[in-house]
Amino acid sequence: MAKSRLFCCSHEVLSLRCRIRYFWGRWDFSNRYGGIMRHLQGLLFLAGLFLPLAGGPSAAAETDEFEFWPGAVYDPAVPTVEEVLGYPAGDRITWPHDVITYFEALAKTAPDRIRVTEYARTWEGRPLIYVAISSAANIARLAEISDGMKRLADPRVTNRKAADALIASLPGSVWLAYAVHGNEISSTDAAMMTAYHLLAAKGDERIDTILENTVVFIDPLQNPDGRARFVHNFESAEGLEPNSNQLAAEHNEPWPFGRTNHYLFDMNRDWFALTQPETRGRVAALQEWLPLVFVDLHEMGSDSTYYFAPEAIPYNPHLADDQRASLMLFGRNNARWFDHFGFDYFTREIFDAFYPGYGASWPSYYGSIAMTYEQASSRGLVMRRTDGKEFHYRDTVRHHFVASLSTAEVVAANRRKFLADFYNYRVSAIAEGRSGNVRSYIIPAQRDQAAADKLAGLLAMQGVEVGRAGSTLRACGQNYEAGSYVIDLAQPAKRLIRTLLDPDVPMEEDFLAEQERRRAKNLPDEIYDVTAWSLPLMYNVDMDSCGRTVTADLAPAEAKFVQPGKLMGDEADVAYLVTWGTAAAGRLLAGALRKGIDVRTTDKAFTHEGRDYPAGTLIFAVHDNPDTLGAQLAVLAEASGAEVVGVNTGWVTEGPNFGSRNVTGIRAPHVAIAWDRPTSSYSAGNTRFVIERQFGYPVTAIRTRQIATADLGRFDVIILPEQISAFLGFGPGYKAMLGQSGTENLKKWVNSGGVLIALGNAMRYLADPAIDLISVRREDAFREKPANAKDEKALSQGPENGNASE
Repeated sequence: MAKSRLFCCSHEVLSLRCRIRYFWGRWDFSNRYGGIMRHLQGLLFLAGLFLPLAGGPSAAAETDEFEFWPGAVYDPAVPTVEEVLGYPAGDRITWPHDVITYFEALAKTAPDRIRVTEYARTWEGRPLIYVAISSAANIARLAEISDGMKRLADPRVTNRKAADALIASLPGSVWLAYAVHGNEISSTDAAMMTAYHLLAAKGDERIDTILENTVVFIDPLQNPDGRARFVHNFESAEGLEPNSNQLAAEHNEPWPFGRTNHYLFDMNRDWFALTQPETRGRVAALQEWLPLVFVDLHEMGSDSTYYFAPEAIPYNPHLADDQRASLMLFGRNNARWFDHFGFDYFTREIFDAFYPGYGASWPSYYGSIAMTYEQASSRGLVMRRTDGKEFHYRDTVRHHFVASLSTAEVVAANRRKFLADFYNYRVSAIAEGRSGNVRSYIIPAQRDQAAADKLAGLLAMQGVEVGRAGSTLRACGQNYEAGSYVIDLAQPAKRLIRTLLDPDVPMEEDFLAEQERRRAKNLPDEIYDVTAWSLPLMYNVDMDSCGRTVTADLAPAEAKFVQPGKLMGDEADVAYLVTWGTAAAGRLLAGALRKGIDVRTTDKAFTHEGRDYPAGTLIFAVHDNPDTLGAQLAVLAEASGAEVVGVNTGWVTEGPNFGSRNVTGIRAPHVAIAWDRPTSSYSAGNTRFVIERQFGYPVTAIRTRQIATADLGRFDVIILPEQISAFLGFGPGYKAMLGQSGTENLKKWVNSGGVLIALGNAMRYLADPAIDLISVRREDAFREKPANAKDEKALSQGPENGNASE
């Protein structure tokens, strides 16, 4: 039969019917003889015959030159993205190192109008840069501009007359920050196109005005580690041509996704916490320039359009009225250009201005106008929305590009207003601090002084003036010991202080009433994200408020997290003691274990030479360690912030002696953490970060699935981070991932002395009756109403077979 089909198709001109018969003959041939290549040849042959009949777009239509700004004329001396990287802007997703390459090429071509500065390095060693673009005259006086903004920022030294002179002479400034989330890809390519247009556009009065009146700062890639992860995953899954299907692998990233940095932090929530080097570098750079306007450019779901300010309510009450009013200038101009080009957009929805830890909010509290822009993401090169319409990556790049230029245009047109508003913001902050019911905050010296030191250093890093008492002081009827911190609210950073330190930042009453109405109707709330963040509460630090200005001899707090610890007294004859219960003591213990120093700990409190030591206190016996023990501990104390006390006798007046059975040795544990699905990447990465970077102790990340079969005996501790909730559609939890063999492997390891730590909802796995690794049951587990007394008794014994509601 196959032979006759092949024969009928041997004519030079084939009928459609014969073409189909020819294909099926080839199919039959490949199935009978296993000729996969023959099968593929037939498939491609048929596709080639039918594609011309479909009437689809020609290849030429895809290669027509794409115009980001129609009609723009460019200086050929300024290199394009294609000339430097080998593809037109928006045709590929640019790698982080190529972003650096392109900006270096621009700087080489136009050194008088662009300045490139590296401001930090990521955990993976990638550079972070910002560029300043302006007229040659402005670039030549960048140092003068920075100095002028700092003088304008402090009305205590710059009076109104001097401020007016600065306002007349200084250019405006805008900071365009792109891609803090590594998988929100289009803004970085838009950053390159924005820089190119500013430097190369010819005969465009708008650009000339921007460069004359404004310094445009571009931070093209805030998260290069995450972007590199995304681009690698995308290119690994890429096929012959871009696939617009949302289910295509190129649009769906594997764990841990590209959103976060190396330690899987969402850096758009890190602005006042400053845990990551990328964020600390950015905050330092912003304080160098104090840009008047800050825009954080993001991406959102593929079925959206474009979002720009004004934001949704609630607004943080510590924002100034003119900051909110100025948002309308940007919104209207963005709308003007988006209407002109036919781009869809929306405002005032979803993204509120309440939490101060976003890139679109933190700059507001030094006096900037801060906003977020959001573009629907293609998550690749071509994306098909659920309505069937496709859009290309270059379209998303263009939208961010147009919004960037529109924003710079508003700054240039309103230079004087924004400079005056910035100065007035700082003036009114000082006035509010002098006249409010609370005029000073005091952080007393306390048992966990390391936490108080860290909080003071964190505030200082953000431009807050914090004073440290070198001796006892008295304020509002109370005495405070040396080491206490005082924060005077009559300073330009007053609004940031109140926002970060107050135990409660209120929302608008009408907004709260609406949320209560929605809750009563079982509707979701309208808050976007975080609602509480008081730093003293988070750091477990006591803080007092005072209605007067505190006058005392205070030294400025240093802008660093750890104050150096010290070794008290001379070299000890018997032991060195470190009081337990602080992060500083934990850091010192981690360092000592890594150095192989012998250390003990007491299970009970004791008193030694009139000083009380709590349970957990570390004991470093001199005779158990090398002669260099004192010198080693001195180095560790300085680095960790811990206080080390040398003692010359083992005699205690109360509690166990150093040789008691209640004193045990500590050996360096081998710690592992479950890595990969089903863990929450945030929980896994953040937990690893705390142990490795805040305590300085190494952790072994092991793929979760390997727990089922691996020899766990080499580990002393295994951490199970929170798991991604299965009901959100992210796949199975630990129970399904590990299976019965994994559970039995863990049980065997625990019974042999292993320590298993579960975080958050990972407890559900341990408490599952079918797993039974911990003898607790969920109180809110769903139970059907018992039909009789027998069923009531059965339910009282807890849910069976893991059927508790998730």
